[in-house]
Amino acid sequence: MATPFRFFLLLSWLVLIHLGSQVGLAEEGVIVDGAGYTLHDTESIKGHDEQQLEKDPVCDSSRKPKILRVEPDEAKPGQTIHIKGENFGTRACFRGVAFSAEGSTKIDYTFVDDTTLEVIVPDVQPGMSFIDVVAGGGNARSKAFLVQSK
Repeated sequence: MATPFRFFLLLSWLVLIHLGSQVGLAEEGVIVDGAGYTLHDTESIKGHDEQQLEKDPVCDSSRKPKILRVEPDEAKPGQTIHIKGENFGTRACFRGVAFSAEGSTKIDYTFVDDTTLEVIVPDVQPGMSFIDVVAGGGNARSKAFLVQSK
């Protein structure tokens, strides 16, 4: 008499054998659909355009951004604040600004340089929020920022 556990093992083994036969094995040098480069329909791995490649920015992913201060440290929606920091990168490599209270809504900002951003406080509920800066080298989060009521 087979125990439920032995039955489960036998069934699992049969399923693995069946799946293995569905995948199939390829001889060396044979292209198998759904494997390797054919798995992705991405332009970057299909080939490249030399002119586009020369125009693409080279972003330094080793320079992690850091927020040193937000001036002022509280503001009303619609007001402009300045984020001071380091390693924000270049305009072409900078990705954006986000408020934790706002979610994924687009935030209006101006990239000034590698150390300064001008940001318009979004129309969010009053209260504490964090500000995230996303650059070529990653993400930086500010200390708590107070969004005042209108």
